Amino acid sequence: MDLSETKRLRQLEEENAKLKRLVADVMLDNVVLKDLLGKP
Repeated sequence: MDLSETKRLRQLEEENAKLKRLVADVMLDNVVLKDLLGKP
């Protein structure tokens, strides 16, 4: 693997981590809203 591939892999890993955090935040918001609305 050359340097440009390594940089691209690192960028993708960072983007993946950000997206995972966003999904977790949305899922948490969903749980909170369902709780507030009294839905199971």
